[in-house]
Amino acid sequence: MSISGTEAHAAADPATLPPLVRRALAAARRHGFAHACRPEQGRLLHALAGGARERIGETGTGCGMGLAWLASGAREGVRLFSVERDAERARVAAEVFADRPEIEVIHGDWRRIEEHGPYDLLVLDGGGTGKAPGDDPADPARLLTPGGTMVVDDFTPATGWPPLHEGGPDRARLHWLEHVALHTVELRLAEDLATLVSTRRRLAPAGSSSSSE
Repeated sequence: MSISGTEAHAAADPATLPPLVRRALAAARRHGFAHACRPEQGRLLHALAGGARERIGETGTGCGMGLAWLASGAREGVRLFSVERDAERARVAAEVFADRPEIEVIHGDWRRIEEHGPYDLLVLDGGGTGKAPGDDPADPARLLTPGGTMVVDDFTPATGWPPLHEGGPDRARLHWLEHVALHTVELRLAEDLATLVSTRRRLAPAGSSSSSE
C-alpha cells in the first residue's frame, strides 16, 4: 500500500476506475483509510489478474482497493482470497465484496493466506514481504503454482546496483531479485514508485539435462 494511495484514486477520473474500485474507494474514504495502493499499482494488478487460472491471493486487504482491482481484472471462475490483520478493516472490506461470492476476506495474520494456496497470482502487500523487522519473507515454492506470479509493491525506483535503502543495501529487494526459485524484474510505475514482479521458475522433470524458466 501507499501512503497517499486513497487520495490518488480520489483525484483520478472516475470513468477510468472499474465500478468495484469506486466502491472500495468510497469505503476507504468513509473510514479514513489513506494507505491504499495507487492507481498505477492497481492497473498493473488488473492486468496481471487476467492471467490467473484458478486462484489469486493477497496479504494486506486494507479496505479492499487492491483486491477490487484484482477482482475487476480476473476471469470468471477465479477465486480470490485476501488476508487483513486489522479486524475493522477486514469487516469494511468484506462489506465491499458482500455480493461477490468468489471473493473471501480473511481476518488474521498474513500467514493465513497459506490456507488456500497455491496461487496463480500472489500480491504481498501486508506481510510476507520481508521489509519490516520480524516479517519473514513468504515462501514462493509453497504459495505459488509453477509459473505463478508474485507482486511485491511500494519500492522507490533503484538508481544503481546494489539497490539501497536508508544508506545501506536494500535487503528486502535483494531477497526477491536474487531468489533462486524466482525470476524477478523491477518495474518503474512512476517517478517515485516501483514494484517487483516475480515468476516462479518451472523445474525440469527429474533426470532432465536441462531446465526451463
